[in-house]
Amino acid sequence: MVQMHFSTLDYVIFALLLLLSTGIGLYYAFSGGRQQTTQEFLLADRSMHFLPVALSLLATFQSAVAILGVPAEIYTSGTEYWFLGVSYILGLLIPAHIFIPIFYRLGLTSVYQYLELRFNTATRICGTVTFIFQMVIYMGVVLYAPALALNAVTGFDLWGAVLAVGLVCTLYTALGGLKAVIWTDVFQTVVMFAGQLTVIVVGAWRVGGMGEVWKIAQEGGRISGIDFNPDPFERHTFWTLAFGGIFMMLALYGVNQAQVQRYLSSKTEKEAIKSCYLVFPCQQIVLALGCVMGLVMYAQYRENSPLASGYVKMPDQMVLYFVMDVLQDLPGLPGLFVACLFSGSLSTISSAFNSLATVTMEDLIKPYFPSMTEKKATVLSKLLALGYGIVCLGMAYIASQMGSVLQAALSIFGMVGGPLLGVFCLGIFFPCANSVGALSGLLAGLVMAFWIGIGSFVSKSSSSVPSVNTTAFPQTGNVTMTAMTTLLTTAATKPRLSGLNKFYALSYMWYSAHNSTTVVIVGLLVSLFTGPTEGKDVNPDTIFPILSSLLFFLPDKYKEKLNCGVPFRKRVTDRNSQQYQKPEQECNGCKANGELGNTESEESETLENTELSNHSTKQQYYHIVHETAL
Repeated sequence: MVQMHFSTLDYVIFALLLLLSTGIGLYYAFSGGRQQTTQEFLLADRSMHFLPVALSLLATFQSAVAILGVPAEIYTSGTEYWFLGVSYILGLLIPAHIFIPIFYRLGLTSVYQYLELRFNTATRICGTVTFIFQMVIYMGVVLYAPALALNAVTGFDLWGAVLAVGLVCTLYTALGGLKAVIWTDVFQTVVMFAGQLTVIVVGAWRVGGMGEVWKIAQEGGRISGIDFNPDPFERHTFWTLAFGGIFMMLALYGVNQAQVQRYLSSKTEKEAIKSCYLVFPCQQIVLALGCVMGLVMYAQYRENSPLASGYVKMPDQMVLYFVMDVLQDLPGLPGLFVACLFSGSLSTISSAFNSLATVTMEDLIKPYFPSMTEKKATVLSKLLALGYGIVCLGMAYIASQMGSVLQAALSIFGMVGGPLLGVFCLGIFFPCANSVGALSGLLAGLVMAFWIGIGSFVSKSSSSVPSVNTTAFPQTGNVTMTAMTTLLTTAATKPRLSGLNKFYALSYMWYSAHNSTTVVIVGLLVSLFTGPTEGKDVNPDTIFPILSSLLFFLPDKYKEKLNCGVPFRKRVTDRNSQQYQKPEQECNGCKANGELGNTESEESETLENTELSNHSTKQQYYHIVHETAL
């Protein structure tokens, strides 16, 4: 294996990335409200505009693993992967018009508060613990894996890079809170774009221009047509990418705490929705950059790949070798790409720290210590962010010791997004679902995810012929879309499979859809057998009346029947002026199915109360919705 080296200027550029990221964190630590409240530290005081929120959402999406993975995927298998962009349409429209309005109007801090409002406390805790377990495993690897690839190709100090990035990320996240995380994400997004564009421009120029790149790619069979094969066991087809990808997008942009927390930091609901819309063209640009870089890399090496020639040992190292090969005569530019690479790591890891601190504080501490002062809660939140940073470094060390087991572990934990998406869909779209059904469905979905994950890994390991799903990096798409962007194929003849081996060969793009559907089906069946939730016991603000929305022309009494008896509510909302209004009562006073205990403060806080005459206790519903009568 050939090893290249950085110049002093390259190291200087990498150091500047770390210094500027730290500076942004320190600025927000000592300016404005100085992170004196949990509202400011965890939600940026709900004051963010749509542009920085959108770029922060994008930065979390674009991890370092994705920057290395997409070009290698295109080099190996062609441009068919590019059709993934089709899934972004519904994958972002559904969160913008269903998930965001519900979460924003309920005034949540942790997305898992919704599970208590809709079901019960046990469901909320199960969702939170599942998320924490997944994220703790993930964040160590997303820090370690790109540093390992960089070390293998360039000799860049492995643990120096891991410690520098981990400590800087911990520092600005613990001091500056979510506002620092969002603005460093904006800066890091610019660096990522600059690094990728530089490699594409210089690489295409050396080959003879983009026209020549496209011509060589066509001659080499790397420009793929549309494959309409409906077989879900085919790794990449149009249906697999365009429709299976929707569920993966929903798991990330619909119900993932790291992303939802950014929506909730927006100044208004409209700003949150606009940020979701702006992510769409940005994601298409990011996908295009990765794919074009792969084509340029193919034009440079054609069939004589660095992997086949023995210059690198792993597919994820090909991009770094290509960058060093193309930019070696231009001091500073390799350093810019390394800054681009670790910007992906910083943005993803900082999101993990902040979201983990949020769910731990809001879901596992505050409900059991209701008398905790705001000052103590803020200090504890900062300590939690600091603690998770230390845990991340520990997990990076553990990742270095896992060897071949690492891929299997992360492939499994990357599937957790599907079951979590399923339990939220069960609550939002099916008013009849009860808490027993939600817990049963979540458990069934997790069992199914682990079954497929372990079975797939064992099946591949026992086969002498590499499987079509052989991967260089794990599927960890619940936090970033690396599940979609890091599966690198080794050229092999696909074996004929049957029985369970055939089941284990299900395309990774269908994992989220399969596991979330399992949750919904099991949840509905258990709810039916244990007694479905009555409509009068469900808070209308916790569901999305999909049938009554589609059949909007029906009278209200028929819409209520379509909603399983949940009172139909006609809302006229001025979204241009709608802002979040903090409720007096936190979610730790919530009862099941969206009911809140009655207190005197509810009188002044409630904007709309519907008294149900057939409810024996005449429980009033509490709705945090800013409405304007026209």
